[in-house]
Amino acid sequence: MYDRGTPGGYVELEPQDDGVVEIVYFGLVPAFRGRRLGGHLLSYGAARAWDLADRWPGLTPTKRVWLHTCSLDGVHAMDNYQRRGFKLFDTQVEEVRQAPTPGPWPGPYPV
Repeated sequence: MYDRGTPGGYVELEPQDDGVVEIVYFGLVPAFRGRRLGGHLLSYGAARAWDLADRWPGLTPTKRVWLHTCSLDGVHAMDNYQRRGFKLFDTQVEEVRQAPTPGPWPGPYPV
């Protein structure tokens, strides 16, 4: 997603077996949060997940779209997912150490 040429967010889809599509990455650059863009972006990404087989010959038609969420997501993320029709399926607790990331995007500079 871009706003006047500036990257503001992204959605990455991964087709899996038996017509399943995972939204493997979904996010907004922090400066774009709170502007009601996340709902639009997730709706667009989910729609592209449902019609993925129409655009990629050889894929099985989509039967299920899913995504992971975690405590590192924004405070409104779960509400956004549920408003777009996603339902909570499972909850797991695990601790993951994260390295600090310099710059506005993870990985632009060696840590």
